[in-house]
Amino acid sequence: MRFNAGQYDIAVIGAGHAGCEAALAGARLGFKTIVFAINLDTIANLPCNPNIGGTAKGHLVREIDALGGEIGKAADATFVQSRMLNKGKGPAVYSLRVQTDKRRYQEYMKRVLEEQSNLDIKQAEVVEILTDNGKVTGVVTHTGAVYNANAVIIATGTFLRGKIIVGDVSYEGGPDGLFAATKLSGSLSKIGVSLRRFKTGTPPRVNANSIDHSKLELQKGDDEIIPFSFETTQLGENKEVCYITYTNENTHRVIRENLHRSPLFGGQIKGIGPRYCPSIEDKVVRFADKDRHQVFVEPMGEGTNERYIQGMSSSLPEDVQIQMIRTMAGFENAHIMRTAYAIEYDCIPTSQLKYSLEFKNISGLYGAGQFNGTSGYEEAAAQGLIAGINAARALCGKPPVVLSRSEAYIGVLIDDIITKDITEPYRMLTSRAEHRLLLRQDNADIRLTPLGYEIGLISEQRYQRFCEMKQTIEKEIARLNAKTVPPTPLVNNFLQKHSSTCINTGIKLSELLRRPEITYISLAEIDDEFPNIEKSIAYQVEITVKYEGYIKRQQRRAQSEQRLDSMRIPSGIDYLSINGIRTEARQKLDKAKPDTIGQASRIAGVSPADISVLLVYLKRNKTASD
Repeated sequence: MRFNAGQYDIAVIGAGHAGCEAALAGARLGFKTIVFAINLDTIANLPCNPNIGGTAKGHLVREIDALGGEIGKAADATFVQSRMLNKGKGPAVYSLRVQTDKRRYQEYMKRVLEEQSNLDIKQAEVVEILTDNGKVTGVVTHTGAVYNANAVIIATGTFLRGKIIVGDVSYEGGPDGLFAATKLSGSLSKIGVSLRRFKTGTPPRVNANSIDHSKLELQKGDDEIIPFSFETTQLGENKEVCYITYTNENTHRVIRENLHRSPLFGGQIKGIGPRYCPSIEDKVVRFADKDRHQVFVEPMGEGTNERYIQGMSSSLPEDVQIQMIRTMAGFENAHIMRTAYAIEYDCIPTSQLKYSLEFKNISGLYGAGQFNGTSGYEEAAAQGLIAGINAARALCGKPPVVLSRSEAYIGVLIDDIITKDITEPYRMLTSRAEHRLLLRQDNADIRLTPLGYEIGLISEQRYQRFCEMKQTIEKEIARLNAKTVPPTPLVNNFLQKHSSTCINTGIKLSELLRRPEITYISLAEIDDEFPNIEKSIAYQVEITVKYEGYIKRQQRRAQSEQRLDSMRIPSGIDYLSINGIRTEARQKLDKAKPDTIGQASRIAGVSPADISVLLVYLKRNKTASD
């Protein structure tokens, strides 16, 4: 029997990384919000790798923080090892990554949700979404409780009709031994939401006491700890270490001999898996020429001996997993505490969504995270934040926040899943961002804090501190551009010391800094006015000066693309009737219904020639209407 359980502005289904950010954003913007979780003990669960950040993902975390999200603060508060990746490459791809304490991370985020005003938390399975005339009106739980809501955000992760697969064994289930959400998919289909089936997997967990660490390569954290969040002032410390080992020919032999028992190759797994995080059996088959694959041994936290075996994701039978794990150096006597598994789940083709992450045909219904066909905690959190912001803004009549590809990795992520034909779980990569030098992880605050402040998620205190930082950077760059140093013995000795060409005329400090061998900090040796500024600010100054030419070039390109994104397409256009556009492109445009020419140009299957015809059509019809 159903009963009325209350009235809310926003209801969030799921309390994983997307759901947490969505719920916090809605509540912090002043709207009465409720978030549902199948089990409250697994709020913000880390069912796969116990880390936050990494290549491209660290960029997302920094951007979420700059907009007022929580994931960066949670990672800073609970990490056990911190490393900056890709330091041997250019600054555009530097990415912060931390190993987190899985339980402390969950406890931290659960407490944040519990203490947030305007936010209620409820343990319940949502089984139905209520609509009226194409608009969301609420949700129903498995106990018959009806929660009326003006907006609903679906952030169900891998729970929708979740199916766990280990060899020839399969059963309904969610990640980490939780129950699956079995009924909501049917409700979604009834209200016109198209679903599809994706798959992901996770490696085994091994007891550290059964590993011979002397046979493994030690991987320590960085000496200098750099936080994710602009607001983190109390830095933690590295408390745990990681290790590296490798598969070998014996490992591959065990896998090859048991491929006939693999559900991945036997056809039992129907869902499409992630290309950039394949199972070990998939890697052995696809890369048959490789005699070994790297495997990372990562701590799950300070209070446990469980170790996550990164790189050994598998759906092979349990007895085969034991055999292959024990072929690796250091794992001869390994005890598997949690068996690796694959999980199939329902998600959506994201062509159904607007750039705001609202469904095109159901007002007030939003999607975020793995429900949208993406993979990764960071990708999920980014979408959850944007969905929460836009649900709140829609309720007070404000336009949605839509980030461009040149503004943020979040903009690249959402643009990709909306315009491209996503046929597998989407993962953020630095190669997907054509403006990488503009979208560095170190300048996320400069790029997005003003927007976060305008939205209402950045406090006045933080914004003023940000303005002071930005002013310091600009002032110091102006000083470097203005100050000339003469060709004195001191200066030339300095240049010789750093293997740089001596000078015979005066030179600006900024010109010296553009030399690859000269660092900003080293200029203190010849600069009697060298300021005492924070390391993070000094780094911003150095990158801005050194890469000025490249940055300006990318800015010009971005401005050109932004012109296309500023060209609005009137609603109601009948693309199918436009002569000159190829049939495939007409169908794609009609389905996507882009808001701008820029969006239309990025739709898979729409060529530059099609866009030219569309521009002519729009110009002709504008003239006719005028």
